[in-house]
Amino acid sequence: MNQLDFSNRTAVVTGGATGIGFAVAQRLAASGARVALWDRDATRLASAQSALGKGTVVHTLDVADASAVAAAAAATQAAMGGIDVLVCSAGIAGPNHMTWEYPLDAWRQVIDVNLNGLFYCNRAVVPAMQKRDYGRIVNIASIAGKEGNPTASAYSASKAGVIGLTKSLGKELAKTGIRVNCVTPAAVRTAIFDQISQQHIDFMLSKIPLGRFGGVDEIAAMVCWLASEDCSFSTGAVFDLSGGRATY
Repeated sequence: MNQLDFSNRTAVVTGGATGIGFAVAQRLAASGARVALWDRDATRLASAQSALGKGTVVHTLDVADASAVAAAAAATQAAMGGIDVLVCSAGIAGPNHMTWEYPLDAWRQVIDVNLNGLFYCNRAVVPAMQKRDYGRIVNIASIAGKEGNPTASAYSASKAGVIGLTKSLGKELAKTGIRVNCVTPAAVRTAIFDQISQQHIDFMLSKIPLGRFGGVDEIAAMVCWLASEDCSFSTGAVFDLSGGRATY
């Protein structure tokens, strides 16, 4: 694993108890960052905190709750002295249905977590970064947000929204020391697969020229570079991690 310099940096990772979020947190911690994990699963948060070791801060919350996000941001700043990095990895897949048959409650839940929740997190940490005129925000979008996956309209729409939000915020902060980017992975085998039909899993694999799913460590490698000081001339940008699937 390549080492990046995150000494004296503090990082928040949402959805950090498992999957991509935890892999990102591991790499950040191994590179010297103090890490705060935000996740709604208290049991898995405790396990992740134990694995990452002393100095890791955890907050149990649902990112779809704007007031809970604001409280977590304030508590994290108080505990860690500020926030230099935000990686937004919390997300859900939602069920697989044709758009005209998509359950309304499921649609709202996917948008609330994947898009609104990410917005709340971005919104909550920017003022802390502005005070230092430094920050790195990396939002986890998806190739589905660029191409649209059939029977996954809510997920695709939410991730397209993440891309648009990232581009807007990156431009708004371009004259500052804050950089905002997103990544668009193709399918990565994590616990989120438990929410998806086997038919949809097979469809996603068939679209990847490399012929395999991505690994969480592969996603974490790019995310952590985007979260580093080295990423100084990219903002409002979209970085593909799609095994050759992306065509633009």
